[in-house]
Amino acid sequence: MAYSIPWFRMSARRAALAAAGLTCLSTAAAWADEVAVVDTGDTAWVITASALVLMMTLPGLALFYGGLVRAKNVLNVLMQCVLSAGIVGVLWIVVGYSLAFGTGNAMIGDFSKVGLAGVTLESVTANFASPPRNIPEYIFIMFQAMFAIITPALILGAIAERMRFSVWCAFIGIWLLVVYCPIAHMVWGSEGWIFKAGAIDFAGGLVVHMSSGFSALVAALMLGKRRGLGKDPMPPHSLPLCVIGAGLLWTGWFGFNAGSALSASPLAALAFLNTGTAASMAVVTWAGIEWLHRGNPTALGGATAAVAGLVAITPACGNVSPMGAIAIGTGVSIISYAACTFLKPMFGYDDSLDVFGVHALGGAWGALASGIFAVTLGSGVESNAAQVAVQLRGIAFVAVFAPLATGAILVLLRVAFGSLRVAEEDELGGLDLSEHSESAYGFAGGSMLVPEATTHARSLAMAMVPRPEH
Repeated sequence: MAYSIPWFRMSARRAALAAAGLTCLSTAAAWADEVAVVDTGDTAWVITASALVLMMTLPGLALFYGGLVRAKNVLNVLMQCVLSAGIVGVLWIVVGYSLAFGTGNAMIGDFSKVGLAGVTLESVTANFASPPRNIPEYIFIMFQAMFAIITPALILGAIAERMRFSVWCAFIGIWLLVVYCPIAHMVWGSEGWIFKAGAIDFAGGLVVHMSSGFSALVAALMLGKRRGLGKDPMPPHSLPLCVIGAGLLWTGWFGFNAGSALSASPLAALAFLNTGTAASMAVVTWAGIEWLHRGNPTALGGATAAVAGLVAITPACGNVSPMGAIAIGTGVSIISYAACTFLKPMFGYDDSLDVFGVHALGGAWGALASGIFAVTLGSGVESNAAQVAVQLRGIAFVAVFAPLATGAILVLLRVAFGSLRVAEEDELGGLDLSEHSESAYGFAGGSMLVPEATTHARSLAMAMVPRPEH
């Protein structure tokens, strides 16, 4: 059976249709049904890109976030990433893919693909080559699963070191279905209203970064600040791990963005080039700002800048020129640096690892810049000014919908679990011990099992500290 899913990248869709001389989605679907031959080169690239995107979460994001928290909480962060891959990976197959890419209506997909009903070895997805070629629908499903996995995992950076692990597991599953899937459908589904409006979001500025970034701020506010914040030192426990994680994210991001063309094509090449260019410019700009403002460029700043540049170019990578990518990389460093350095202290919220400043605001800038610097516009859009207006509509919707829905989810979880965060003694002793009965850096070296860690984490940890002999 040949099956053509909705075109989900507005700019790429337009480029493919123009090159093929096709004028509407129904014509493209008919073409795919008639010629349901799988392109092996495109398929091989999307399989590779899917693996690269998974590497962004495991181990990229895990090490990036893990290096930024205190040593007593690093395993908790790693496990949050692992469970994101596990829980979301299963839910995506059972119902998530159907809600995101089923036909549905303007707001959400239907249940026609629950359990991947109707998807077979013969099912294909048309990509954005010129003319469009086919890849197996199974690999499209897997590629999109990797996006669904990393998006809720990004949120953990805002609530690190204080959320109960059981609450986290429940939260990411509900958030996927209530927040991520509807936004993915609205932006990338053929029936979605943001898609029909002509918004540009090539690889997920609205769907991935804004949805998680604005949700992260609400989660941080509802959990409250970490105990001891502003009084006790809370430096990153391992900047080398953080920088290694950022490097893995940068590498995997080529699959994230260039893979979104679903083809080994000139469009994928442009996205690939823009991805590296924007990240490079962001690093250079951030280092210059730190040099002027702090007197020295920092490794933490370099890692943060690379991620910010990658975030900002994500929605625009298939629609702007390399010079546009340089402008986007410059702009995001200014915006995110200001948010992390001035905005957060000014308002006093405890976004532990700056998810809001980097992903929410960086993603919003990238979505806006997609219209400002676009060399190919959304379907039916005639000028960059009109495209900016369309982008602003999408930005405004996600900036309101995602945090409101996240707040409602957390209120319900607070009622169900009694509390969103760990007890004070467990937070002081560290979540590695209290939530997982393990220590990343055991006092004898390596990881160790600690009995009854949940209720006595702090006392056990202190008892293990070698006492000086008198």
